[in-house]
Amino acid sequence: MPEIPRLSGKEMLILQMLVGGGQAYGLGLVRNSGGKLKRGTVYVTLMRMEEKGYVESRTAEIDGELPRRLYKPTGYGVRVLSAWEAVGARLAT
Repeated sequence: MPEIPRLSGKEMLILQMLVGGGQAYGLGLVRNSGGKLKRGTVYVTLMRMEEKGYVESRTAEIDGELPRRLYKPTGYGVRVLSAWEAVGARLAT
């Protein structure tokens, strides 16, 4: 029997933000989370999500600044999020 993909609350929030916005930097996610994500944990969470295949990243340079990692959801991450949101909606009724 295949293992059901797990999705923590922080992972769900990050995926929801990325699906809604397309792609973002870690600190941008912290800034736009309304205090739900902290600077000290966002990158650990993003690294774990990348290992699980929920997000992918690339290095991006903007106007001579230091390169930063830009994250976006994968198709798999979008499907996992959709499945968990559907389960949540069914449990709420």
